[in-house]
Amino acid sequence: MSASNPRFAKLPGRKALVAAGLFATTLLAGSFAHAEPRVVTTIKPIHSLVSGVMEGVATPDILIDGAASPHGFALKPSQATQLQDADLVFWVGEGLETALAKALTSVAGNAEVIELMEAPGLTLLPYRTSGGFGAHDHDDHEDGEEDHHDDHDDHNEHADDKHDEDHDDDDHAHGHDNHDEDHDDHGDEHEEHADGDEHNHDEHDDHAEGHDDNDEGHDHAAGHDDHDHDGTDAHIWLDPNNALAMIDVIAAELAENDAENAGAYAANADAMKKRITELTAKIDKELAGVRGRPFVVFHDAYHYFEDRFSVQAAGAITLNPETPAGADRISEVRETIKDLGVVCVFSEPQFTPKLVDVVLEGSNAKTAVLDPLGTGLENGPGLYEALLRNTADSMTDCLS
Repeated sequence: MSASNPRFAKLPGRKALVAAGLFATTLLAGSFAHAEPRVVTTIKPIHSLVSGVMEGVATPDILIDGAASPHGFALKPSQATQLQDADLVFWVGEGLETALAKALTSVAGNAEVIELMEAPGLTLLPYRTSGGFGAHDHDDHEDGEEDHHDDHDDHNEHADDKHDEDHDDDDHAHGHDNHDEDHDDHGDEHEEHADGDEHNHDEHDDHAEGHDDNDEGHDHAAGHDDHDHDGTDAHIWLDPNNALAMIDVIAAELAENDAENAGAYAANADAMKKRITELTAKIDKELAGVRGRPFVVFHDAYHYFEDRFSVQAAGAITLNPETPAGADRISEVRETIKDLGVVCVFSEPQFTPKLVDVVLEGSNAKTAVLDPLGTGLENGPGLYEALLRNTADSMTDCLS
């Protein structure tokens, strides 16, 4: 630093040199100033939870934004750079953002990758393997549980017990115990091929007899369709109690990597959890008036929301949104709508509504939109709560 710098030009020679030295020291100290961790997230709901915990400190990046679906996602060069520079990466897990699994190992090799599917205290539910879901017995929840939003551990036991009792005979689809043997053989998100979801694709013809040809018939599955994680449904964020568990993990990881802002992360997490808990109670009351009214969803993404709030879909148009429903499937859904008196059929903004129009032909059922990702919502801390409100409001309006 020279005394010829304009800001020191009017100072006498010695004083100018001293001032210049102090200025240089300040600049040098600034270069070692505290830097918040560079954080990358995947889908919009997870970005919202992380944004809420980081509010006032920094803003995380998001990879799967707008109408992009985690079921089919390709990493852009600019996003690869984000991963290369990341200190922390939060994702649901390979069961959802399958295409990112290799990138997180190779591209984000310097980052700590947090798989939120592994968060302690989650309620985990198995994938449903048939388009007709049948009755869901909410009496199987904890004894005397009128409001099951308070105890993560008991609810987890319910989910695990229910899984073991109900799915011993179809371990190829769910198989917590046999995951190591079966993981490579059933790549589709919802195992729809196992239970009569017929498709107009020759490569699927032998699927009902086994899964050996699954990888061959689904080359695209490696990129976006392999949604198996121990047979567990990956749409965990649609249970707000799961969001509370994930917030705890997010805050802890951020604090560990940025101790200077640990207090801010903890305060933000507490505030966000309080809001979500209050919203959960409101939604529970709101949906009380439409419980028991059957509806059909576009794809099976809402198991967690249904389980938390004791509403029950009668079925789904497709279990795997990347695979078109065939004629037999459409016929089956129409029969479900007729036989069960389905009140509403829900579409999704990420996928064409034409199939919904087809299954509604000749029916008096209404239609509305459910958006499990918050596609049309502004990114940020408020998105997650808005997503829950919109889901509840859409159900209430269409089922009323």
